[in-house]
Amino acid sequence: MSSTSETRTGLLYGFAAYGMWGLLPLYWHLLQSTSAAEVMAHRMVWSLPTAALILLAVRRWAWIGALFRRPKRLGLVAVSATLISVNWYLFIWAVTEERVLEASLGYFINPLVTIAIGVVVLRERLRPLQWTAVGIGAAAVAVMTVAYGEVPWISLTLAVTFATYSLVKKQTRLDGLEGFTADSLLQFLPALGFLLFLGGRGESTFTTEGLPHALLLAGAGLATALPLILFGAAAMRVPLSTIGLLQYLAPTFMFLLGLLAFDERMPPERWAGFLLVWVALCVLTFDALRTARRNRTALREARRRRPSPAGGVTPADLPQAPVGPTS
Repeated sequence: MSSTSETRTGLLYGFAAYGMWGLLPLYWHLLQSTSAAEVMAHRMVWSLPTAALILLAVRRWAWIGALFRRPKRLGLVAVSATLISVNWYLFIWAVTEERVLEASLGYFINPLVTIAIGVVVLRERLRPLQWTAVGIGAAAVAVMTVAYGEVPWISLTLAVTFATYSLVKKQTRLDGLEGFTADSLLQFLPALGFLLFLGGRGESTFTTEGLPHALLLAGAGLATALPLILFGAAAMRVPLSTIGLLQYLAPTFMFLLGLLAFDERMPPERWAGFLLVWVALCVLTFDALRTARRNRTALREARRRRPSPAGGVTPADLPQAPVGPTS
């Protein structure tokens, strides 16, 4: 497959992955008669068999034994599973409580929170435009605090848990499918126990709301796994800078759903807060693209000036042959 075709395929996978993530509120909204805790538990329980089937299909299970022989890495997986569980629960709860706009704000500010965590935890040094973006983002949180009459805790919690989850997940050194499976392994038993507890008390909706409802609950595992798989396929085919731009699709879809499909209120002061966040993201994206371009230019210059192994001229100094047939 040609490079152009690979990139085009990667973009399609990326649009599909982030589009699915952005449209997930529609799925959770269909399960509004079920508590957020039960929906999340079904999401965890059905994720494991989904992951197992995928692993069997691609024949990638040797890493599981190695994971359980490394307590430190297993501990990191436990932390990541806890963080993503909190994130999932709050997101599902926000949808059932008709607070999708606040949820979308959380994923809009996630890149800014990730940068802030990098400064605090990893002692990273920011470029001036990154500081500017973080400052604008902080101002947006202040405006949204006034707009909502309280600190936008849903948005902040979603952003902080997902940013921290990403940081911990990076330390586990597991790829998308392996990380998803590892999280599911640790989530399965507690989630199954909770569902059995609900069933014992007669509070489970799995068997009382009809077959379509039960299928939706069972499909939560596939709804979790499919965009993750598509994202992994996209990440292999397109540059990281492109992935960075595609990530804004999901909260954009969520925002539009909250505004148009769920008819949530959006007074002027909330518009002001969102606009500040979007300005911060524009500054951040411009800085990232400019830095990536400078790095590519510097790399090309370094390669051009690097001496050949024999101490002679480099390939860049030689006359270039014409591309294609000459006759």
